Amino acid sequence: MFPDYFRDDVFRIETQRLWLRWPSAADAPAIEQLAGEAEVARFTARIPHPYPAGAAQGFVFGARSANLAGEALVLAIALKQKPASLIGMIGLEGAGDSVELGYWLGQPYWEAGIATEAVEALLDMVWLATDIERVEASVALLNPRSGHVLEKAGFVACGERLTPAPARAAPLPSQKFELVRPRPRFGAVASGLSDCRAGL
Repeated sequence: MFPDYFRDDVFRIETQRLWLRWPSAADAPAIEQLAGEAEVARFTARIPHPYPAGAAQGFVFGARSANLAGEALVLAIALKQKPASLIGMIGLEGAGDSVELGYWLGQPYWEAGIATEAVEALLDMVWLATDIERVEASVALLNPRSGHVLEKAGFVACGERLTPAPARAAPLPSQKFELVRPRPRFGAVASGLSDCRAGL
């Protein structure tokens, strides 16, 4: 699904403040520390709390394997002045013309626009370099901050649903969001119009 140059671990996306790059084994301690914080983990479907010691190594291996196979694009978020120091993760996975977006950011880096910058940069690359037509995301109802990030990036809220949450004790009540590929119109780019497909 993803182009060949996404499948090389030298691939990265640069923004004004950030590097989005492949995760490495050296990121595992930061993942355990930052993702393992209760305030980060509780809003996600997949991050366990407490974070099991050593589990981040397996996560990194799985992410790199999925990137290499072109089945996903899972990237570490790092500040440009400290590109080796992970502060969060962002990624896409799926099949066909529709993918699911997920991300988390370490609590010390909240409220600085970093998640918005990372999401917008990844979307720009998706529209430029792939044939993906639709990006979907789910946000825990108790995490409106993350919903605001998606809305700033142009996502449309499509209703509530229960999201399977392997790391939680039960499915996670969530808001579904989606964004479709922007279309050129009269020499300009018009925002994609979501039809909020059935299945909510």
